[in-house]
Amino acid sequence: MPDEKRVTFTISVRGKAGEAPVMDFLKRNFGGIPLGRIDSLFGFVERCTLYGGRPFYGRQLSDEDVEALYSHSIGLRLPLTNMYVSEEEYREYQWFLEKYHRQGNSVITTEDSLAQWIRRDYPHYQIEASVIKNIDTYAKIDAALDIYDTVILPMRLNPQFAFLDNIQTEKKKRITLFANAGCAFNCPARMCYEAISRMNKFTGAQFSCSKATMPRPQLGMVSFDLQKLSTAGFRRFKLLQAIPGGTTGF
Repeated sequence: MPDEKRVTFTISVRGKAGEAPVMDFLKRNFGGIPLGRIDSLFGFVERCTLYGGRPFYGRQLSDEDVEALYSHSIGLRLPLTNMYVSEEEYREYQWFLEKYHRQGNSVITTEDSLAQWIRRDYPHYQIEASVIKNIDTYAKIDAALDIYDTVILPMRLNPQFAFLDNIQTEKKKRITLFANAGCAFNCPARMCYEAISRMNKFTGAQFSCSKATMPRPQLGMVSFDLQKLSTAGFRRFKLLQAIPGGTTGF
């Protein structure tokens, strides 16, 4: 793990059974990460058609889980990354946004309009630009930072150290990098994001993936050199899951 004490993590609750207490989940899967370095957890709470990234099959974090996070000064990060959002749909879920609106909580969005509506109506949320936005140039980073508090860069940029190192120091503080990555790391199409966005409208849409037509090596989970990245000035990391049989992603 990087020595830099200012490094923080947002951690996925993927794989957590809904009934399992969240602090037990963290201890079992990420026990090597001090709680003080965990900025937030991201995953599904109530059913919501604004979710993206992963299909919604059920709640992962209960109300009790959320309160346990708050009691340990850990925030909740809502993955509202659906690629299709109308203003009417946004208004339909204002009860949802109101429930979790507090300092320390965040939303991740793909649609700029959704980010702007939330900024206007719920100022306590931190708002992060999703990896689905494919922010992969300096110009895209600058444009996103005009709208969002923080920006997630695609995991395929992690090995491109020259590109990352040339980002201005102040901007690095507002960038989230992946600590590890799965199939999206070497996917040339990322068509699943659109399919999942449609699935999470609960209208019968089906999942689709490019593997059948665009074969690629199966890499499993890829871990990145966080020591090198933190030394370069990056402080925010997104951790998807632990290495099987280990307690952390390192």
